[in-house]
Amino acid sequence: MSDSRTALAVALEYEKPGTPRVTAIGSGELARRIIELAQDNNVPITHEPELAAALSRLKIDQEIPIELYRAVAEVLIYILRIADRVR
Repeated sequence: MSDSRTALAVALEYEKPGTPRVTAIGSGELARRIIELAQDNNVPITHEPELAAALSRLKIDQEIPIELYRAVAEVLIYILRIADRVR
């Protein structure tokens, strides 16, 4: 995401039980800032352009639709594996 004009970032929040929710969406400079805030707060980041594009069509605080469950679940599994390695 070196070109901030075309960067896209989507932040999700997930707390059990429940469905992940979109908490931030941004492109360009706003995307760069979302990524920077995540890095500053040790929030895991993945690079999934197609998933980000699909999630970016949702509204802030909207639960992810069932059609995206599998893709988001794969990202969450990846993030949980990383978190276990860091601990």
